[in-house]
Amino acid sequence: MLALAASADQLSPHVLAGAVVAAARARGLPLTMPGEVAEHPGRGVRAQVDGRTVEVGRRPGPAPEAGWARTVLGRAVLDGTAVSWVTVDGDVAGAVLLRDPLRRDAPRTLRRLRAAGFRRLVLLTGDRAEPAREIGTVLGLDDVRAGQSPADKVAAVRAEGERDVTVMVCDGVNDAPALAAATVGVAMGARGATASSEAADVVLTVDRLDHLADAMEIARRARRIAVQSAAVGMGLSLVAMGFAAAGVLPPAAGALLQEGIDVAVILNALRALGPGHGTTHPLAPGTERLLHRFSAEHGTLSAALPLLRAAASRLVTDPGPDALHAVRRAHAVLVAEILPHERAEETELYPALAAPLGPEATAPMSRAHAEIERLAARHGTHLALAGDAARPDGARPDGARPDGVLPYDRLEDVLAILYGLHTVLRLHFAQEEQNYFTLAATAPGEIG
Repeated sequence: MLALAASADQLSPHVLAGAVVAAARARGLPLTMPGEVAEHPGRGVRAQVDGRTVEVGRRPGPAPEAGWARTVLGRAVLDGTAVSWVTVDGDVAGAVLLRDPLRRDAPRTLRRLRAAGFRRLVLLTGDRAEPAREIGTVLGLDDVRAGQSPADKVAAVRAEGERDVTVMVCDGVNDAPALAAATVGVAMGARGATASSEAADVVLTVDRLDHLADAMEIARRARRIAVQSAAVGMGLSLVAMGFAAAGVLPPAAGALLQEGIDVAVILNALRALGPGHGTTHPLAPGTERLLHRFSAEHGTLSAALPLLRAAASRLVTDPGPDALHAVRRAHAVLVAEILPHERAEETELYPALAAPLGPEATAPMSRAHAEIERLAARHGTHLALAGDAARPDGARPDGARPDGVLPYDRLEDVLAILYGLHTVLRLHFAQEEQNYFTLAATAPGEIG
């Protein structure tokens, strides 16, 4: 289903279509070049894929009434995701849930902005209220305004501007008016539209939010050096003029002294070209390579995490042989991919980070590793006790004893383990990405 949807979406410029295609390619799915592609604004894409008419996007009418479709809608509401329905030859055949993840550098950037003196941080977004509020909670924002149109954003920026100096950061073409309305407009130039870049006062040429904090530090340091150079230069010149007026300093010597003052001021101003000496710490090249390596592994493993939740869902809806197979498949991924990754982090990455960050910085993450190991071992024990599960050794409350079912008295614990692993791993991955992996993306050889 994902391969069909991605094949139809390949030629669409929409950001959601790009996410579907990226997910399919990350899983190594073979894609077919679509034909007769038609883009319907606000609805999605219609294309011919392998002789079938495939539509991906919003349903023009009511949502399907099938049980699986109701499950999809319920999960979308609970998880704050968007639903892209997949229709094949006129029949709704599946759905893709899309979640807009938080930039891994956002929490660290906002902490730096708070430290730099920003007193109020507001999120203006055209997205739905549920994911916007979740992001606001995670980031500790002062206000979150969802469902904002371009005109709403302009009005909000002007209202904030009446209270204090405002900085607006965005990357969409619809945000150009809001950028122009702010005291300082900052455009994300790597992905943002040309109109936004032209309306902005500052353009971040790399699509990283933490460079806003870097720009703040660069601007403040440059201003501090400029004011220092001007004050010292004029002060020395005034002193020299006083000596010259008193006849103590001859004209020729005064001219040479003024040239010396000018050179000293210029040399001091050139310090602005060098790196700052704020909170940077040395980061060994080997540690930086480890950060890049484990960051790449996170991208692969994140695609495997849904297997844990899918296995639990199968156990709830149809606890038969297929569900047990899904549980065993999830355990195989745990043993073959996730646990080796966590152990390698514990033995390779965390010791390397202890030097620049201190051992206490990685201690909470080590505790998470221990919990992941414990849950995985408990999960394996359940499967070992179940054996081949040719026949159940315990009955369900309704008396049914279908082949290939986990004993009912252990089913609840298996569900708790699967849901617990899914939650712990998602949280653990997010914490590592925000606290550690963003360090390798700063200046070579340094962390901020």
